[in-house]
This record gives sequence, structure tokens and C-alpha cells, in this order.
Amino acid sequence: MLVLPDSERFVDATVEQFDEIREVGAGPMIGKVAMSTHDDGSMMEPGGQVMLQRGDLVLTYTIAGPDAVASIVEHPEAVAHADGHHRTGVNVASFALVALRGEGVRGRAMQAPHPRLRALLRAVGDAPYEADEAGNVRFCLAGQTGREQWLRLDEIPLPPTVPTAWPRP
Repeated sequence: MLVLPDSERFVDATVEQFDEIREVGAGPMIGKVAMSTHDDGSMMEPGGQVMLQRGDLVLTYTIAGPDAVASIVEHPEAVAHADGHHRTGVNVASFALVALRGEGVRGRAMQAPHPRLRALLRAVGDAPYEADEAGNVRFCLAGQTGREQWLRLDEIPLPPTVPTAWPRP
């Protein structure tokens, strides 16, 4: 699950791995969560639950604590496939950016309180995009020399004033 703390949302792009949920055909699960504030920096209390409706189904997400997160991200399988997971995340973000630059949506997206989103929307504009032979989504942008470059979202140069991507140092 992807957590977007600045917008108090989470995205579960894997929700349709379950037959019952896939039959509903609504795509990734996106939920708004009222984030709590804790002295330890956590967004929600471990063990807390978020319940969301999908069709006639009620999905319950249980918040894992830092120990559970560490056991997942430090697991040998996760480490072995980290590059693939990163690429998948960049691709999902790329397609989200494509959707946000659509007619009737771009104006609202440009008013969102997320400077990195606004900078990326400006950087890609209406540039064409495609998936290369390795499965990476790339945007065709003019480089400093005016020559076309096909860049992944995480390769697009942004002004130094734009906040870095997560995890932030």
C-alpha cells in the first residue's frame, strides 16, 4: 500500500489480486484517512483499522507498526526485487501524472498543495509517453540542447527548490 501523508490518502494498487474485489472492477483502492499525530512520528496508531467500501464488500486495512514495516522492507525477497518494485512505483506514478494532466483535471491538479506534483506537471506538459522494451514508462522531453530525451519520471530534472521524492532525507 502506498501512503500519501501530505494528502492524507492511501492507495492500494494490489487490491484486485482478490477475485471478489476484481469482479467489482473499480481499479486501485484510494482512501482518505484522518491522520493522527503521535510523538513517535507515526501517522496512525499501529493496530488501528481503516474500513472502506468496494461494491458490496467492506475492506478492512490494519495499520502495521514500524517493526512490521521493517520486517517487510528488509525481507530478502523484498531486497532482491527492490529495483523492480521501484520501477513499478515510478510507472504507477507516471500513469497517475498522465491522468492528472488530462482536460478538466490539470487545472485542479495545479492548484493542489503539492509543489513536486506541480513541478512534474509543468515539466512533462503534453509530452508523449510510452513504455520502453524494459517496461519503463518514459516521457519524451526536450533536453537542454533541444534534443529529445526519453526520461523516466524519476529522471526528470526539477528545480532545486522542489521537495525531493520520498523518502526524504
